[in-house]
Amino acid sequence: MFGMDQNKTQQERIPTPEDAVGGVIVSPDTRRVNRVPPGQSRTKKWPILDASGPPPISLERWKFSIGGMLACPMEWDWREFQELERVKVFSDFHCVTHWSRLGNSWEGVSTRSLIELAGGALPGAQYVVARGYDDGFTTNLPLADFLAEDALVAFLHDGQPLTAEHGGPARLIVPQLYAWKSAKWIAGLELVDCDKAGFWERNGYHMHGDPWKEERFGW
Repeated sequence: MFGMDQNKTQQERIPTPEDAVGGVIVSPDTRRVNRVPPGQSRTKKWPILDASGPPPISLERWKFSIGGMLACPMEWDWREFQELERVKVFSDFHCVTHWSRLGNSWEGVSTRSLIELAGGALPGAQYVVARGYDDGFTTNLPLADFLAEDALVAFLHDGQPLTAEHGGPARLIVPQLYAWKSAKWIAGLELVDCDKAGFWERNGYHMHGDPWKEERFGW
């Protein structure tokens, strides 16, 4: 599925870290002199891309769990998740299909906080598998990237609820990796001791996905 969110069109001016005020976590990559990684180009709009469209998700039935190699696996419903301590993050967003949307404002729950609430990672945990509501979609990433200060499970974007087309009601956001690692329609997270290829990784995408190294395809 491909489309374009006309409601999210930016001005010509690129938002800068100086625009982020009031305790906002600023992603380190937004402080680069050149914020557009190799092979990318800036878009002022926000393209809509996914494999098969948004899955039906009811907030009344929405659940989010975190498990695997954790001291105390946890699960929250939508009301409980909304009551967790929130963070705001200013970051750029890089899609493997060669476009970058610069200067996004996210709000949600820090991934670090989620791990802390679950009692901390057990010895040997090195990777995270993110699972979506869309037909068992998964993606993998190193625990170190998942625990970056600017990583979160977001439900607001630029001050508005995250729409279904962009992964709402909640999606993972890990700014330092290509956007497919920021799983849409997030349903759960699992800490594991070895790297496990997810949907796109099994179909040829890179196991890591660093946009500054152009880790688009292969291992």
